Amino acid sequence: MSENTATAVYFFIASLHLSIACWKGLALLRTPTPSFALQTTTHAVGGIVYMVASPLGYRSVGSAFGEPWFPTLPIYLGILLCFGTNHLLTILWTPSRPGKTWWTRQSIRSWSLAYSLSLTIMIIAFAGADLEGPAVPLKFNTEHVGDPHVRVFLAVFLTMLTCGTVSIWRRSRRARIDDQAIMHAVRWFGVSMLVTFGYVVCSAPAILAAAAGYHQLDTVGVMGSGFGSVGSIMTCYGVSGAAVSMWLAERRDIAVLTPLWELVVAGVDEELSLDSTRGQRDGSAADPSATTMRSGPHRLLNVRWTLTRQVIEILDGIRELDRDAWARSLPANSVRALYEEAMKVDELRRRVGLGKKGLSEVELEAAATAAVLRDAVERLQAARNKGDGAAVAPLSGGPSSEPYVPGKKTPAAKERPRLVRVARALELPLVDASLQVVRSLPRTDGAAQATAGAR
Repeated sequence: MSENTATAVYFFIASLHLSIACWKGLALLRTPTPSFALQTTTHAVGGIVYMVASPLGYRSVGSAFGEPWFPTLPIYLGILLCFGTNHLLTILWTPSRPGKTWWTRQSIRSWSLAYSLSLTIMIIAFAGADLEGPAVPLKFNTEHVGDPHVRVFLAVFLTMLTCGTVSIWRRSRRARIDDQAIMHAVRWFGVSMLVTFGYVVCSAPAILAAAAGYHQLDTVGVMGSGFGSVGSIMTCYGVSGAAVSMWLAERRDIAVLTPLWELVVAGVDEELSLDSTRGQRDGSAADPSATTMRSGPHRLLNVRWTLTRQVIEILDGIRELDRDAWARSLPANSVRALYEEAMKVDELRRRVGLGKKGLSEVELEAAATAAVLRDAVERLQAARNKGDGAAVAPLSGGPSSEPYVPGKKTPAAKERPRLVRVARALELPLVDASLQVVRSLPRTDGAAQATAGAR
């Protein structure tokens, strides 16, 4: 690899680290915690290390200090500091004795002391080394291993690097964490440490051979930096991948939920939206022109807030339909009856867009809910078109005419996935066919009549 290419690669990795450092730094300002502090420190130092370690950065820093080999010290100290903070972060996330915070604090103190002593010894050893000649980036390990001070410097560095990577890997492998984002980070930390250990595997033999006067393995030692770079990128993904995946999933759910939001919020009462502004308060709910709605949810900034608001507003709209008796159970009964009949008759099954395996129970409930909501909004709009905005009385004919929206007892933590399923079901052929049956019935005569109409 040419020095220009190496510089480009190192600058790219540095940009990853510095971007994450800014991101975690902002989070630290909002929520000061040891976890965010360690992550911010790790990636800020990591970004600086890779900038200095690049051939361009190395020569520039060496020239600025008048000592060609001087950049080696901040690079190696920075690397060890990064691994130290990652190690402490892993201990914080994966306590070996859950529930015993004193044990976690003791482990953090012990490892902090070990890393501090190692950094101090490395500084003293490097200061006593006799480094002469032009600097060749990535070849310090084998170029100056003949100096006793350099041997101490490298021995301490590789020993602590080995202890840190192996310890992090072992902890990560045993970790069982409920928080999926942290579990994602810990899992990737473990894999990245295993990859980074390749640096030690490559460097140690090359250093030992060079100390004995044999430089045939020098290239192998240089290859070790490749393992370090890959491990560093994996660490970046560990702390950002879960968050990015979650952000993308939230953006996707906002888009999926928008038609459902338009149905039960914009189509019911636009005052349910926190973004609505109304010029009048004297019964203008029936006049859509009196309310100004947001043009659409923002899917780049404050995504989680936008999604949370969207879910809350949808639930408010559903409660409004249910409370005023616009919702009824007939469409849900029609969906279930038509579904059961379709799974017995292949022609009908294909007509309503069902596969041979049919729908799961939660998917069927989502289809029933979608049918109930579409029917309720249609009834509400029909009443408004006639100039009657009041709630209609439940239809006679038994339990099937009672106001009803499936999923009332869904736990709050499961509302988002449930509503996403409902939104996806809004335009299902099964729902369309069931609503056609419901519209064709002058009165509510039960599920059997709905099935007959479907045929």
